[in-house]
Amino acid sequence: MKQRLHTVAIVDDHLLLSGSLEKLINSFDGFKVLFHASNGKELQHKLKANGVAPDIVLLDINMPVMDGFETAAWLNENYPQIKFLALSMEDDEKVILKMLQNGAKGYLLKDIHPDKLKIALSEVMDRGYYHSEKVAATLLHSIQPSNKEVEVKFKENELTFMQLACSEMTYKEIADVMNLSPKTIDGYRQELFNRLHIKNRVGLVIYALKNNIIEI
Repeated sequence: MKQRLHTVAIVDDHLLLSGSLEKLINSFDGFKVLFHASNGKELQHKLKANGVAPDIVLLDINMPVMDGFETAAWLNENYPQIKFLALSMEDDEKVILKMLQNGAKGYLLKDIHPDKLKIALSEVMDRGYYHSEKVAATLLHSIQPSNKEVEVKFKENELTFMQLACSEMTYKEIADVMNLSPKTIDGYRQELFNRLHIKNRVGLVIYALKNNIIEI
């Protein structure tokens, strides 16, 4: 049976780097570069012209015309099914957090080892995200000790769901463990996102750590 190729788009204004990345990714089993663009605006044009969206976008941050932050916001609104990884020389915690908050499924430095890049692409496809040690450390450093008493009250099932959601389990696996339907789990998730004013699973993990619902 022929292996399905996962498609990748590279968005970076450095043509030499884009070309090198394309050759590298095309050498990975199961991955193929669909196209590359020099900025977010060009990505918009190519997505509309091609009519086929890639599975993953490798997204640079510092680009002319339309940078990585603007592009991330546009992708979230118009192509939420595309998973994107930030790819940058910036090793700044504020930049990393902003990209994660904008929907990035991971953050890679441009000097990443080829083996790590292959792992990152595979994990994004298999698990939906890739968190390197740097990203994990950044998330932990962003958590400030809270002296305020937690006012939000949770039901037992909600607490169980939060604890399981902070693991690597999928929502379907969580539903199986809790003997609940996937639809009920989706309801817990959306209710918690609304009550806690968070947008994604990363936000839920940060909230749970800050408020001692889970421990490292």
